[in-house]
Amino acid sequence: MKKLLYIFLLITHVFWAQTPFEKGNDFYQNGNYKAAINQYESILNSGQESAEVYFNLGNCYYKLNKVAPAVYNFEKALLLNPNDTEIQNNLAFAKKMTIDEIQEVPEVGFSKIISDFSSGFHYDTWAWIAIILASLFLVSFAVYYFSYATVIKRVFFTGMVVFLLLIVVSIFSGFYEQNRIENERPAIVFADTVSVKSEPNPASQKAFTLHAGTKLIVLEDLDNFHKIQLADLKEGWIEKSAVKVIK
Repeated sequence: MKKLLYIFLLITHVFWAQTPFEKGNDFYQNGNYKAAINQYESILNSGQESAEVYFNLGNCYYKLNKVAPAVYNFEKALLLNPNDTEIQNNLAFAKKMTIDEIQEVPEVGFSKIISDFSSGFHYDTWAWIAIILASLFLVSFAVYYFSYATVIKRVFFTGMVVFLLLIVVSIFSGFYEQNRIENERPAIVFADTVSVKSEPNPASQKAFTLHAGTKLIVLEDLDNFHKIQLADLKEGWIEKSAVKVIK
């Protein structure tokens, strides 16, 4: 009897010693997605966050066919870990559950070239690229300075110029991408169906209708309304309670 009691105490101790994240993972593996959601959200409510928590939350909501919170949490995870292909793939699957089909209007001109180039990497990655290039610049300078051969001096002087130009490009791209990300206010529609108004007034004319899970950009706020823009450049006013801003 004592042995059974000790085993029981050991099992309960191990269970209660688990972190909310580990408990959430166990619930998820057993198909208890609602209980897993409670565990993951308790982490966020405590003021902590991570790409892994948002990613797991997105998976739970996806399993429960709740498109808006699934998309929202995958987007939050992607903000914290923008180069994670698994997050990107699951977000793409979640977006297929949305009703609204919005065709993105591509940018044109020089601004598109800069935007496409800078968005190739996260701004943190651009910073590391600049550091690596700066190290190569210093190595080239050292070889140039201590070398006596004219040909070697010319080669490494040219390398210094090239690395310096690349450093400037990396720094510019990093700041450009950081500014773009920080100034953009993406949001997800959480209402099942919501009318987007032509003016920030509940009685104004309906411009178009959106459904749960659709991503939009918040341009400005006025009273209880957000002015929003879609990927196809349509604009209108939507009630704040119908959407959840990602950042």
